[in-house]
Amino acid sequence: MSVIVYTENWDGKFKKFTFELASYASGLAEKLGMEVTAVSIGKVEDDELKKLGNYGIRRVLKAENGAVDQFDTKIYSKIIADAAEKENAELIVMANNNAGKAVAPRLSVRLKAGIASAVTDLPESTSPFVIKKRVFSGSAIASIELKTGKKILTLAQNSFDLSENPGDLSIENIEVEGYSSQVEVREVEKQSGKLLLTDAEIVVSGGRGMKSPDNWAPIEELASLLGGATACSRPVSDEGWRPHEEHTGQTGKIIAPNLYFAIGISGATQHLAGISASKIIVAINNDKDAPIFDAAQYGIVGDASKVLPKLLEALRESKSA
Repeated sequence: MSVIVYTENWDGKFKKFTFELASYASGLAEKLGMEVTAVSIGKVEDDELKKLGNYGIRRVLKAENGAVDQFDTKIYSKIIADAAEKENAELIVMANNNAGKAVAPRLSVRLKAGIASAVTDLPESTSPFVIKKRVFSGSAIASIELKTGKKILTLAQNSFDLSENPGDLSIENIEVEGYSSQVEVREVEKQSGKLLLTDAEIVVSGGRGMKSPDNWAPIEELASLLGGATACSRPVSDEGWRPHEEHTGQTGKIIAPNLYFAIGISGATQHLAGISASKIIVAINNDKDAPIFDAAQYGIVGDASKVLPKLLEALRESKSA
């Protein structure tokens, strides 16, 4: 028996979340007394793959040829399923992101495996297999029991700490000559020039309490000083104050930064659903009864136009000291 973890890459490079997945899969394998094997799909240099060895991964199966150059859920699910069958894997771990959400259901059908999505911790028990996940838009935690022989877990971002466990790592190639894609990707447009919202460890977000798109400069300066990304609530993007790709919430980006500033945001249920996994939430709002304060670890009751300049001044002074 073993644990398989799909280690997604972005243009041949791993992000922090990949190492979070590796740490989680290694911890899971240790808890169950199993071996853990990573599956890498697409072109990744061996030096990059070897970074997985710092987080408990000792073996990588690499699928790399023309058939996997573009993302195809059918091919990716088949490669991971074949690896799981070959390794006699009982558990398959992947990210609870767009790729994971697309591949996991197909993988479930192929392996006749149950799925627990957006899990946040190692299993409470292994017999029966019970694991925690967020429910009700992140406002509660449920314990889910999986009864199938094979199980698929998708890990919520920023829910499991990196755990370094350095060691030697071996790399083996997977034969994928028989795979052919029916997907044609004609064009890929990538955001450039600023930090991606879903990758940011720090996010500074503004709502209608900012009163006008002309008042966004302090939001952007705060994000810049902290090395973070800017975001907004849905009403702000609907009004055209900010681009739609900055909208966080149930119908926008689901994020889990280490630090989230909610400035002039009341904290509607739909918004909280997209940011509730943030480790620390700081709220600034002139309504002391705003729901955002129930979710925040730190809160300032006051007008953002008066609070932000003082916050920026203090931050500039600390950086220049």
